[in-house]
Amino acid sequence: MVLPKNPMTILCQGPPDTEAYEIYKVEEPEPRNRKKLLLAGKTSTLYIQEMKPDQTGLYHCSYQSGGHWSSLSDILHVVMMGTYDKPSLSSMSGTVLAPGDNVKLQCFSSFKFDTFILTKDDTPQFTQRQSSTAQDKGKQTTFHIDNVTSTQEGTYRCYGAFSKDPYVWSHPSDPLQLVVRGKEAGPSPCPIQEMTLST
Repeated sequence: MVLPKNPMTILCQGPPDTEAYEIYKVEEPEPRNRKKLLLAGKTSTLYIQEMKPDQTGLYHCSYQSGGHWSSLSDILHVVMMGTYDKPSLSSMSGTVLAPGDNVKLQCFSSFKFDTFILTKDDTPQFTQRQSSTAQDKGKQTTFHIDNVTSTQEGTYRCYGAFSKDPYVWSHPSDPLQLVVRGKEAGPSPCPIQEMTLST
């Protein structure tokens, strides 16, 4: 995630004997997955001096070694955040939970966002995206997290966006902290401890 007008560096890293690099940007939406070559040569670093909406999106790279090109890297999602005012995030189920509880997190904005994104700090792979519905002179959506465990404990934020620019996001909502209290069901050492004490 990069703020507007801030610089960004994309690094493609191959083995020590790499002969050349290529960094691509996926061009969307039509034609799907067409690649635009942004960098080619011995350098492995693409420097973007000033982040703009047209530089957001999906990037990947490959390297040449022994005369052969590698397969493409995993996709790097580049998001420009901070373009619009922040939405609000609230829990309809409270913020202190027990293992197994179901949670509803509501994201709302007076902006007419057609998409909301929910993220969890320190867990990038958690990101969820949902379309919005009209509600009270704005737009909102409800994210569901079912059967929570201690892994769902943490800090959540939501963002608003428009489908025409899916990687241009609002400022983040204020953080919402979820706490999971109580023991989760699982193997217990108690019977072994009791046997030991009784001998």
